[in-house]
Amino acid sequence: MAQDTYIGAVDQGTTGTRFMVFDHSGKVVANAYQKHEQIYPEPGWVEHDPEEIWENTQDVIQEALGNADLSADQLEAIGITNQRETTLIWDRESGRPLNNAIVWQDRRTTDRVEKLQEEGKEGWIREKTGLEPDAYFSATKAEWLLDNTDQIKLQRMRPDDVRERAEQGELMFGTIDSWLIYKLTGNHITDVTNASRTMLFNIHEMDWDEELLEEFNVPEATLPEVRPSSDENHYGTTDADGFLGEEIPVAGALGDQQAALFGQTCFDEGDAKNTYGTGSFMLMNTGDEAVESEHGLLTTVGFQRSGEPVKYALEGAIFITGAAIEWLEDMTLIEDAAETENLARSVDSTDGVYFVPAFTGLGAPHWDQRARGTIIGMTRGTRREHVVRAALESIAFQTRDVAEAMESDSGIELTDLRVDGGAVKNNFLCQLQANIVGTDIVRPVVDETTALGSAYAAGLAVGYWETVDELRDNWQIDREFAPEDPQNVEQRYGRWKDAVERSLDWARDGGE
Repeated sequence: MAQDTYIGAVDQGTTGTRFMVFDHSGKVVANAYQKHEQIYPEPGWVEHDPEEIWENTQDVIQEALGNADLSADQLEAIGITNQRETTLIWDRESGRPLNNAIVWQDRRTTDRVEKLQEEGKEGWIREKTGLEPDAYFSATKAEWLLDNTDQIKLQRMRPDDVRERAEQGELMFGTIDSWLIYKLTGNHITDVTNASRTMLFNIHEMDWDEELLEEFNVPEATLPEVRPSSDENHYGTTDADGFLGEEIPVAGALGDQQAALFGQTCFDEGDAKNTYGTGSFMLMNTGDEAVESEHGLLTTVGFQRSGEPVKYALEGAIFITGAAIEWLEDMTLIEDAAETENLARSVDSTDGVYFVPAFTGLGAPHWDQRARGTIIGMTRGTRREHVVRAALESIAFQTRDVAEAMESDSGIELTDLRVDGGAVKNNFLCQLQANIVGTDIVRPVVDETTALGSAYAAGLAVGYWETVDELRDNWQIDREFAPEDPQNVEQRYGRWKDAVERSLDWARDGGE
């Protein structure tokens, strides 16, 4: 391995696309970021333009390399990490999407999921996929796209023509990782972690499931090939005549939360991390066993390296955490996220205010698609500081809901929790989290662990790093937060549960 070579990582998230370049010690040497448009065609619908995401991906790669004065041939490999479940369908011949991508947050298929529940298919789906049937996952999104193409302006075909073309393999289904791998290499590939989030993939047989494909009417001919997250055979290389002018192996891909698990070096059974982004996602490595959840958690694929068995994980998906802080901004209660720490510290408590940010329903462990956001316990004396503090507490309380479920399912007691993502820069939140969960919160030096995880996966595949021990050595603690002065945390947690109860099953009978 030459001294001046690096690994690149495309981190394609919900709000924007980042490209980071890492050196052998896991240090960031280049970084560029661009936001993309959030499209809300109807209430509860969320879309992204895949072409815009691809344009931005090319831009941030070139910008990061340019800023750091690096040339593309110094990249030994590229890894990809992505917002999971976001779904698109594109034309095999032209490479053009038929429509916007339907984002993981989108609720348009709620009725379809409720029909599955009425038909008693929840257990059947959970058994195969490890997932709780929800509009969050890709299966109902793909079904909707194939059935509703007539509603999509870009499309001139009749819906039956779309179905026909899909059956013949002229259309391609994919999550964002597949889209980017396709645009970078020309190959139609996904990795095991992203496949495990589609609700079309059997995580025990590690293959697309015929019965599920039939249930959701998604033709097998549209599906990508499923490969390990870190693949010595590579997914392909960039085109020497393309925008980078070099053939660079694309050799690793992980859905964003699994990438963070990998980047936090949670390689052993019982290791756990929580990522605070738009939502929060807590994952625990359960080793070679797919642990079935009794408490509303998801069983998912953690990662797979070439020639090695799959590692499974338990996951608690909390839909809204960082987005609750964005909402405070939208409502002009704060000017920016950094302000929340001082505002929250300026009051001793929330003064009895609880904020349940169920803007898009509630995920684990409640799984209520019709829950909606609520702020409860306000009096005439309630000030914005109380609401801001309640928003931060909601992040910590939701994490405790998941942590308790995880300990019950796995039988493993959490000794510490590795944290990453934008919100962990907030020391008040980290301390609050330690107090409320009652465990040490450990913040690493490099908090962009999602990008780092996909870089590690790609780098291991091409031999840039030889062993995972080298990666463990790279991992460094920035700060640890031990539980202290919990301020009647048990009583407050009880009241939190009462507040959640009030938010459930709200969006009914036109109450959307």
